[in-house]
Amino acid sequence: MNNYIYIGKIINTFGIKGELKLRSDFEYINEALKKGNTLYIGEYKQNVLLEDARFHKNNYLIKLENLNNINDVLKYKGLNVFINREDLKLNENGYLMQDLIGFSVYDNDKLIGVVIDYERISNYYLLKVKSEKVFYIPMASDYIIEVLLNDKKIITKGGSDLIL
Repeated sequence: MNNYIYIGKIINTFGIKGELKLRSDFEYINEALKKGNTLYIGEYKQNVLLEDARFHKNNYLIKLENLNNINDVLKYKGLNVFINREDLKLNENGYLMQDLIGFSVYDNDKLIGVVIDYERISNYYLLKVKSEKVFYIPMASDYIIEVLLNDKKIITKGGSDLIL
């Protein structure tokens, strides 16, 4: 069974040689856009091979194999792009931010809430945590001691300093 992960959206074409403009804030975008990776596009996850990718003016320009003309790629404009999780080749302790949703957050041994979402601000991620109130925890070593994937726990330090 395929485990598709959303990596971005095709917002336009670029030039006449079949390049597409991809908007993405995916945390492992450089892994996802390696030459030869299979991308899955649109609702029906049409698989295409990535021929090339480069960063250009806050977006990524991607070139798909055997599509060399603007007319060949117009149909992809506005569609979402996915990758199979296995193609990311994360190390055994690697995780995606979306994996942390539902994790319990502890300040040492005291439960302080559950992760309900995350947000990216510039190059930083914040975990949105719900207890009596909703607050944010930065995904930084100053606040996060350990992420226990098997136990679905996040151990923090900082106590009341975490509530924003």
